[in-house]
Amino acid sequence: MRHRNAHRKLGRVSEHRTALLRNQAEALLAHEKIETTVPKAKELRPFVERLITIAKRGVKANDPKGKSLSARRLVMRDLLNETVVTKLFDDLAPRFMDRPGGYTRILKLGARRGDAAEVAQIELIGSEFDPQQAAEEKKAAEAAAESGAAPKQSKSLGERLRGAAKSIRGGQKNDSGGARNKASKPARGGAKKTTTPRKAGGS
Repeated sequence: MRHRNAHRKLGRVSEHRTALLRNQAEALLAHEKIETTVPKAKELRPFVERLITIAKRGVKANDPKGKSLSARRLVMRDLLNETVVTKLFDDLAPRFMDRPGGYTRILKLGARRGDAAEVAQIELIGSEFDPQQAAEEKKAAEAAAESGAAPKQSKSLGERLRGAAKSIRGGQKNDSGGARNKASKPARGGAKKTTTPRKAGGS
């Protein structure tokens, strides 16, 4: 039985596993989406969501010398990058203030080329919305409506997934099915052309 064996070991000792999760949590909070293997993504999800919940508690307290400072210190035990911690408290925690949990989403992308590991993209909920990009798309749509051209549409979740999976698998194969070009090989038994002259005076 697997009693009290709650977490995956990920083939690492405790210190290495903790460092891995801290690095991935910093990358996820900084970029709001990362690609990793499915077991790592499933281990990263509760690690990051606990940090976001602590940050929400600190922002809700709204006391710079009380619980807010305590929450920031608790987060900085795991996140060593002050820029990421500032973003967490200033941008991400207020975004999830009305959400009781489930701040991340895991999207499976298929097998990785090379070792066939199952790859997933883990992202923060709401990271697909970019206000600046939305404003630019709105301006482009208005300009297209004036000129009569079709407006450019933003990518849906399925289109983003297909694009990410295609890049993970290494794109599509050639029309020839990946066969090598036989014309480039020299004929069997044929002499190879040499560009360097033969050594003079040798036997």
